[in-house]
Amino acid sequence: MRLQTPFTVFCALLLAACSAKPVIPVNDRQTLVMEATVLAAGVTADEPRFSSRVIQPIATSRLYNERDSAVKIHYRFYWYDSKGLEMHPLERAREIVIPPRAGVTVASSGNFIGARQVRLSIWL
Repeated sequence: MRLQTPFTVFCALLLAACSAKPVIPVNDRQTLVMEATVLAAGVTADEPRFSSRVIQPIATSRLYNERDSAVKIHYRFYWYDSKGLEMHPLERAREIVIPPRAGVTVASSGNFIGARQVRLSIWL
């Protein structure tokens, strides 16, 4: 029995890696990204809900302000295809004022044909 050279092993591993389909999954537990300052300001949020209607996907999330004063936050939805790749062009960042002791729903819908996942990023 002949021992394989490091080059032969490398080539075999390279061929095996090339045959696999690349996928960059968006972890289901990471669909909501909030800066610590948002939490410190008394704002909490639900995970975004994703649904696909005909051609345009739709994402919604409910944001809550636990404080006695209004809070202005910024947010952006990021869309991902079935391979986990971010879809472009990126949506523009938006802002909203959440009234004291109240909740608001933020939503996004666009021409992201083929979107399979969404992530919501929130910051002050």
